[in-house]
Amino acid sequence: MPDLSILQFDVVTNMMSLCVAAMFAGGIFLLFSRESVAPKYRPALLISALVTFIACYHYVRISTSFVGAYTLQNGVMVDSGAGFNDAYRYADWLLTVPLLVIELIAVCALAKAVSQKLMINLGVASLVMIALGYPGEVASASGSAWLWWGLAMVPFLYIIATLFGSFNKAIVDQPANVRPLISKARALILITWSFYPVAYLLPWIGLSGGAGETALQVGYTIADITAKVGLGVYIYFIARAKSEADGFTLEGTPSASVESTRESRETVGAAS
Repeated sequence: MPDLSILQFDVVTNMMSLCVAAMFAGGIFLLFSRESVAPKYRPALLISALVTFIACYHYVRISTSFVGAYTLQNGVMVDSGAGFNDAYRYADWLLTVPLLVIELIAVCALAKAVSQKLMINLGVASLVMIALGYPGEVASASGSAWLWWGLAMVPFLYIIATLFGSFNKAIVDQPANVRPLISKARALILITWSFYPVAYLLPWIGLSGGAGETALQVGYTIADITAKVGLGVYIYFIARAKSEADGFTLEGTPSASVESTRESRETVGAAS
């Protein structure tokens, strides 16, 4: 582990602490918000909550490992010899990254065949992407890091191409008030996920030592908060908008506008 100034060490650990709190709070919000949406959209919120709770647990382990990897010596944080376990982060991503794309598909409530195909294809691609990224993360040579980065970018680009290609039809088929939200959620995935390959390369493009390690850990943490809590909140808004479009209210009864439309149809039917 490279030496860090006390300021750099504090920035990293404070960001990790913020992430733990954000993941826990996001999970509680999503878990207890399920009753405010129609039953068929509740599994998407449950998945979103699960993602944040899994990440919360792993960030506790990541933070503890990072703190243990350093000791203060002559006003500088130096390697304690205990080592920093990067595998915690990748264990988290192996579980949560596939769930992130699954929760977006789940909230769209697509036809079963279409939904299953997208979930399987994108879920497997996500797993392959994370599995290919780990060897480069722990590589000691730039050549190996670049090789594994390039390989991991193949499934990454496939996921993005799918979300902005064949997934377009799913957006068109959504209610008008829902389409902008799904488009923004999809854009959020693109923007936040793009942080990861950039942060991954920071130590190999000139930002090395303490500055590189700080930028890497902070970059990953910000991306995780945005990708998991941020997308979870978008999933909630999408579920609410789709529930309203279906006529669902907080009491679980059709809204007044839907009742009015139904009564009008009954009146016309009786008259005819």
